[in-house]
Amino acid sequence: MGNLAYRKVTGLQQFIFVACLIIGVGLAALLFQHSRVSAIVVGIVVILAGWFLSAAIRVADQWEKAVVLRLGKFHRLAGPGLFTIIPFVDTVPRWVDQRVMTTKFTAESTLSKDTVPVSVDAVLFWMVWDAEKAALEVADYENSVSWAAQTALRDIIGRTMLESMLSGRERIDQELKRIMDERTEPWGITIQNVQIRDINIPLALQDAMSRAAQAEREREARNILGESEKQIAESFLAAAEMYRSNPAAMQLRALNILYEGLKEKASMIVVPSSLADSANIGNIMGLVNAEAALNAQNAKEKR
Repeated sequence: MGNLAYRKVTGLQQFIFVACLIIGVGLAALLFQHSRVSAIVVGIVVILAGWFLSAAIRVADQWEKAVVLRLGKFHRLAGPGLFTIIPFVDTVPRWVDQRVMTTKFTAESTLSKDTVPVSVDAVLFWMVWDAEKAALEVADYENSVSWAAQTALRDIIGRTMLESMLSGRERIDQELKRIMDERTEPWGITIQNVQIRDINIPLALQDAMSRAAQAEREREARNILGESEKQIAESFLAAAEMYRSNPAAMQLRALNILYEGLKEKASMIVVPSSLADSANIGNIMGLVNAEAALNAQNAKEKR
């Protein structure tokens, strides 16, 4: 975790300590022939110097800032890279990760404005832009961000109707981001993005909403059918007005219908005698029969 004070010993610190240890043992061995006391003292001094150097050197990763306290007071921010401290005087209680962090949070069985229990899963993307504030203003900024996001989500759910919640996720995302920015700005934290992952509602309510949606679609379908029937009736009415003012057009239309019927189905059709005399039905039927015979002959030739 980036905000923990404990850090593993780096390879550079190990190298410095081992090198000083080897140098101290070597000098002690050379001086041992002349004076045992001086050899022990030199060896101890060199080893302590190596330990002091290794304790004074720190390395922060590219994405980190180290908070350095001097005698308990804030001194500076160090890193990224190599930096030094004064052992026993300076301490590094916090390493702040300044990369974009991801926090998942939920609001389970929270009542909406219309008293419907919902469970919402969301993801928060945030980052530390001021490591000094994040280290000094809040004890555990990672958990604080998580709890603040959860309470803000519950507050938004309580002020939102279920229908608006289901159809307006983007609006909830923006509102939640605004609230979180206001809460985390004093901590030196900025909110990059908030995304609602899922909204769960009771199964009984899901079935009721499904039936309501189906009934709404059926109502719309019936309205569309009614509008179509109305348009067809208006078209028939306009055609009737035209045929009433022009009997010849009516007669031609009747002949066309009769011709199409005879052409599609070679069956007997009963028509009024007045229509047959005026339209010369005999000639028309003769032409139709001749065309049918010609088509039959062509089909036989193709076989």
